[in-house]
Amino acid sequence: MNKPRTAQSWRAGLSVGTALAALLAGCATRPPQVLTAQWVPTHFVGPSPESAQLWPRVNWWRRFGSPELSTLIERAQTSNRDLAASAARIQEANAEVTIQRSALFPQFDLQANAERIGEGSGALSSNVQGQPSLTVNSFGLSGNASYSLDVWGLARDNLRSAEEGVNSARFAGEALALTVTADVADTYFNILAVRQEIAITKENITAIDGILNIVRLKVKAGTVSNLDLAQEQAQVESVRAQLPVLRQEEIAERAALAVLVGIPAETLHLGTGNALRIQMPAVRPGLPSALLLRRPDVAQAEANLAAAHANLQAAHAAFLPQLALGGSAGFSSATLSALLHGPSFLWDVGAQAVQTIFAGGKLIGQDDLAYATQKALVATYENAILNAYADVETALGQVHNAEQEEAHLRGEVTAGREAFRIGELQYREGTADLLTVLQTQQTLFAARDQLVQARLARMQAVVHLYVALGGGWKEPQAARTQYVAARPSR
Repeated sequence: MNKPRTAQSWRAGLSVGTALAALLAGCATRPPQVLTAQWVPTHFVGPSPESAQLWPRVNWWRRFGSPELSTLIERAQTSNRDLAASAARIQEANAEVTIQRSALFPQFDLQANAERIGEGSGALSSNVQGQPSLTVNSFGLSGNASYSLDVWGLARDNLRSAEEGVNSARFAGEALALTVTADVADTYFNILAVRQEIAITKENITAIDGILNIVRLKVKAGTVSNLDLAQEQAQVESVRAQLPVLRQEEIAERAALAVLVGIPAETLHLGTGNALRIQMPAVRPGLPSALLLRRPDVAQAEANLAAAHANLQAAHAAFLPQLALGGSAGFSSATLSALLHGPSFLWDVGAQAVQTIFAGGKLIGQDDLAYATQKALVATYENAILNAYADVETALGQVHNAEQEEAHLRGEVTAGREAFRIGELQYREGTADLLTVLQTQQTLFAARDQLVQARLARMQAVVHLYVALGGGWKEPQAARTQYVAARPSR
């Protein structure tokens, strides 16, 4: 015959169970550490001025010196529709955290019922033999409670996965905000460049018209043939044909900018910004290891990996028995007036343990799937690291080379303008033919067009560098799950 358990034995069992649960809760492992020395270079090789600002500031776009650009970016940050959708996805992720956290708490519900049951063919009246039917009333009020013991950490792993999902959604939103900011700047600079090309094209037409007037005078004087006149007329029409193309390009860029800012295109009003007045701010990177804390896309990949690891832990825990406590208490009576009286009170408590014995390979498949997902996200995180460093190296080279290209093209434009002036003067005086003038015209026009494109490329290269360096963003310390391993001493 078994002896009844004493209060002391119950307390001892409870203490052992609590200690076991705490021990198992501490068995959660860190995500696989990826940041070994092979993934983190010791320094950046791209050229950058030592006197430049170290790392971008949060409002880095203000350093271009354009109030209009700053206004557009700040409006995009509040009105861009992609950013609005991203904010909603963060809310979705937070809601998922609330759902997963609920598994850690007891569940309570209250139930009330009323029934009327009749027996006999007469239902509510007498039956065929004149015997009255049996009618029974039943009233009940009960409360139920259940609590799943998270002994193996399954619910906590699911909660960690959901919390990392919030981090992933938040970092994705930060990366999107940085992209939208860069797109606004790039598109705005495109518009300024197109406007500058339109202005240059009009100046070119004026210059050609000047030569055309000289040709007409020479034809009238009989010193040149109509061939010169036809060639110069063809030249001016060729340049004039560029204007509709440029105007359409400006329309398309303005429409794209309006979408980024989050307003209809017809309500977008731009001032008379000038690409030549845009300042070229200088910025440089610090240590390569610090870059990984400043890139929201890398932090997003890190959070996705941590979430996948929590899912893998949950898949492991699903193999173990699931324990639950349950109970209910309430009142049941045949009359409503006696429902809440003492004799009508009923209660029950119990415990449940469920161990899956055979599920056709379902648990094994879930575990394999979680492991494969984690393995894939390790590679994704490594790729995000490589892309981050490649972006910085590329942007450093773009800024340096675009600056040199612009400087050389400025020299070419200066020389081309002088050649055109001399050619025009010599043609006017009759010491040079029209072909020479046409060649100097084309050289000058091409150089001016290339200079505009070089200026645009330089502005956009600076934007690219600010984005590659993270745009002033920094990962919160509490969200970090990856740490740079120390380099082995030589």
